[in-house]
Amino acid sequence: LVSLSPGSTASELAVVGEVGQDVTVPCHYNVQSRNDITSMCWGRDRCPNSKCSQPIIWTNGWRVTEQHSSRYQLKGQLWRGDVSLTIVNAREADSGLYCCRVEIPGLFNDQLIDHKVVIRKARITTASPHTYTSEQTSAPGSTSESSFAVTRPWPSDSASEAPQTVS
Repeated sequence: LVSLSPGSTASELAVVGEVGQDVTVPCHYNVQSRNDITSMCWGRDRCPNSKCSQPIIWTNGWRVTEQHSSRYQLKGQLWRGDVSLTIVNAREADSGLYCCRVEIPGLFNDQLIDHKVVIRKARITTASPHTYTSEQTSAPGSTSESSFAVTRPWPSDSASEAPQTVS
């Protein structure tokens, strides 16, 4: 949870997410009365001296007024100061710097947070390799006997490979 206090603030936070997931980048400001509700923007890159670089979404404090992609959403209660950015169905290309700028009246009063967002490929977990062994013997009274062992991890990397037979 990130809370911004009065006065110009600049800080940097890191947010890590996985490809295909919704990733929320936190940003909040203090709202005590209707008069505290204000406009804000999210942009790509560091927060500049005013407004947002490469703006992706704006709000007037009550509703979203500009949105450059439906993948960028403000799902929080804007009127309570929750202006966290949700990146829907995140991609590796979404990695980078994001600026949350809450516009506070007066010179240099805006509240700023730079976020470093890292979107990683989802980790694929696999079961540890297991060895399955099966023994086949000939009918009673027969003089020959054979057995085979499957020593490849199951499931195999290629379903078309047949088990090797050992005599």
